[in-house]
Amino acid sequence: MTLNDQPNSALADAAPRLDAAWTVRWIRRSAEVLAANRAALNTLDREIGDGDHGENMDRGFQAVLPKLDALAEGTTPGAVLKLVATTLISTVGGAAGPLYGTAFLKAAGAVGAAESVDAAALVVLLTAARDGIVLRGKAEEGDKTMIDAWTPAVNAASSAQAAGSAVGTVLLAAADAAADGAQATEPLVARKGRASYLGERAIGHRDPGSQSTLLLLRAAADVLATA
Repeated sequence: MTLNDQPNSALADAAPRLDAAWTVRWIRRSAEVLAANRAALNTLDREIGDGDHGENMDRGFQAVLPKLDALAEGTTPGAVLKLVATTLISTVGGAAGPLYGTAFLKAAGAVGAAESVDAAALVVLLTAARDGIVLRGKAEEGDKTMIDAWTPAVNAASSAQAAGSAVGTVLLAAADAAADGAQATEPLVARKGRASYLGERAIGHRDPGSQSTLLLLRAAADVLATA
C-alpha cells in the first residue's frame, strides 16, 4: 500500500464481530503497510518535523510481530491491543510511541475482556483511542496533528453505527473519514509539535501522524474485507 492507494470498495460485512484473530491480522497487516510506507512517512515528517516518523512506526510494529506469535490460545482483542501498546511505548521514539501507545492502551481498556467487538464496541474502541491521544498530546482538531484524522474517523464510525450499519461498514467509514482528515491537514498551520515552529511554512504539507493514522485504519478495514 502506498500513500496514493484507494480505499477497498468491496468491504464485506460477513463477520459481524471482530475477534482476537482479526485483531492479530490487523496488526500484522499494519506492520506490512507501515514498512511499505516507511520512506514516504519519513518524507512527510522531514518536511515539517524530524524526518523519522516512518522509521519509528516501522520499528515499533516490527517489534510487535514476534510477540504475536507467542500469544496464548483463547486470547482477546483487548489483550492483543495491550500487547501492541506496551511494545510501542517501549520501542518507538519521538512523540509517536507515547501517543500511539496510549491510543492502543486506552482501546484495550475500552473493550476489556470481551471475546469480540461488534459495531457499537468498535465505536467505543476508536473513541477511547482518540481520547487517549488527546489526553497525552493535548491536541485538538485543527492543530495539524493525527487528531485531524482520528476525530473525523470517530465521528464517521459513530454516525454509521447509529444508522444501523454492520461492523465492516462502520470500520470502512472510519478509514474513509481518516483519509479525508489527513488530506485536510495540508492547508493548516501547525499549532502543536515541532511543526508549530514553522508557522505558515507548514502550509501545503500533510501531517505525518494523520497519514499513519489513515494507514492503520485502512489496514483494519482491508483485513476485514479480505477475511
